[in-house]
Amino acid sequence: MLVTGGAGFIGANFVHHTLSHRPDYTVRVLDALTYAGGRRTLAAVDDRIEFVHGDVCDADLVDGLVADTDLVVHFAAESHVDNSLHDPSPFVRTNVLGTYTVLEAVRRHDRRLHHISTDEVFGDLGLGNDRKFTEESRYDPSSPYSATKAASDMLVRAWVRSYGVRATLSNCANNYGPYQHVEKFVPRQVTNLLSGHRPKLFGTGAHVREWTHVDDHNAAVHLILDRGRLGETYMIGSGDERSNKAVLELVLDLMGESAGGYDHVPDRPGHDLRYATDSGKLRRELDWRPRYPDLRAGLSATIEWYRDNEWWWKPVKERTEERYRQFGR
Repeated sequence: MLVTGGAGFIGANFVHHTLSHRPDYTVRVLDALTYAGGRRTLAAVDDRIEFVHGDVCDADLVDGLVADTDLVVHFAAESHVDNSLHDPSPFVRTNVLGTYTVLEAVRRHDRRLHHISTDEVFGDLGLGNDRKFTEESRYDPSSPYSATKAASDMLVRAWVRSYGVRATLSNCANNYGPYQHVEKFVPRQVTNLLSGHRPKLFGTGAHVREWTHVDDHNAAVHLILDRGRLGETYMIGSGDERSNKAVLELVLDLMGESAGGYDHVPDRPGHDLRYATDSGKLRRELDWRPRYPDLRAGLSATIEWYRDNEWWWKPVKERTEERYRQFGR
């Protein structure tokens, strides 16, 4: 198995999950080790994987790796909306050109591919309704990040139809869990509190997200690899929807802080109001059920992980907050 982006948040958790639950796989990781990925995330399994430091857009490198593998799980992506608003170019390169490079390699060598995507490609559901994204939802991305992920999805679908590439796709709701960069919403709030600083809430915090633990996401990916129908897309989501304000107040409660102990900061441009997925297809066809259907239990475990692993997040915390200060958030 070749895992692109396997030193990032979801990819690294996928590597850990695979080694713990699927000893039948030999795992090779390709990662460029940008700011969002690091070898320290894989330190505990370093002697059980082959690590390749390289760029997913390097066609010769990717071709050689794919030729020597059975299947590819494609996580590699730039993924932070704020960064995409500040500078879209890395998102276009990695998310679009990188996916094209992987597709051409799996096409040449007839390898199985699973492509990881996001529910953000579908845009905004709006508040005050019970609509959810499905596999048939219209694409309507709002940011450079989601637009480039939408483009990557379309490339995969086109290569399946035009060239017969053996691929599946998944679009997942917001993930949380260990090894998530402190620029993201949940770890930013948790590490602010652990550092003695007040958490930050964009705007009023009314924006609603569906929160899925990264281990549940990766268990779903393995089911798709094992039994998913080629050419199909599967939505992955816990079903637990909460506003950012409610999530932050739950973090404060779990960490023994008062409910109002946070600061409001300016909202980001074009901030989508609500995402929610209908994961019925995944549940019906592949019998997937989340281990953490309720955010409280998964979030409590995540907080404890950050409390116990300061060595992992503290070296990048101040640099991340300085970048937020530059953005005014």
